[in-house]
Amino acid sequence: MIDTHCHIDFKEYNKNRKEVMERAKNKLTAIINSGASLGGNRRTLKLQEDYNGFLYPTLGLHPSKASKADFTIIEQVINEIEDNIDLTVGIGETGLDYHEITDSMQRKKQEKIFRTFIEMAEEYELPLIIHARDAEKKVFKMVKDNSSLKDVVFHCYGGDIDTAKLIVEEGYFLSLSTIACFSDHHKELAKEIPLSNLLTETDSPYLSPFKGIRNEPAFVEEVIKIIAEQKSLTSSKVGKVTEKNTKKIYNI
Repeated sequence: MIDTHCHIDFKEYNKNRKEVMERAKNKLTAIINSGASLGGNRRTLKLQEDYNGFLYPTLGLHPSKASKADFTIIEQVINEIEDNIDLTVGIGETGLDYHEITDSMQRKKQEKIFRTFIEMAEEYELPLIIHARDAEKKVFKMVKDNSSLKDVVFHCYGGDIDTAKLIVEEGYFLSLSTIACFSDHHKELAKEIPLSNLLTETDSPYLSPFKGIRNEPAFVEEVIKIIAEQKSLTSSKVGKVTEKNTKKIYNI
């Protein structure tokens, strides 16, 4: 099993990060930690040093942060990603968040920065890790217009099934998070999306499958159980196929 999207660098883990990582190592083959800010990218690279061969970094800028960040910070993020391009296994997370950001100018700023990250993924032939919330169709059109992208992952997908099918038709991937443990819509997605296009994640520290307990990478097992249940497969089968998908996309 692999947790393809988490944020172990966040302060929520400062008191017991080592224990969280030990639990992950006992259960999982690998985890992919997603940089979401300038500081987050730097912390993610440090974690990659500490857990070399188990934790793999992707570097990006969360769209909600991108919409509000000063352009000097954005430029610094881009420069640092390019300086560490040999260490990252993907570009992102990046994308559009129309749920949190409603201002039209801030949305346009998101789109401009997202295009820059799309171009980076194309130039460096790396997978693009997308955060799309209430903007799945818009994001899909933007990436579809860039047919030279190596691989595209819609992380923590929660859009409609029709858009999910279009994403699959393009050969892109959708990652289902532990939200599937308590969301009927995500259970339906787990049933409808082909296993060959699925990845699994926790988006830790968010979206815990257990009430009152902070999420962590080891809990990715719970979303694998849900997918297995919805597809009438064994958890072992789902874990093996989604792990194989992940290794292929991220070249790990």
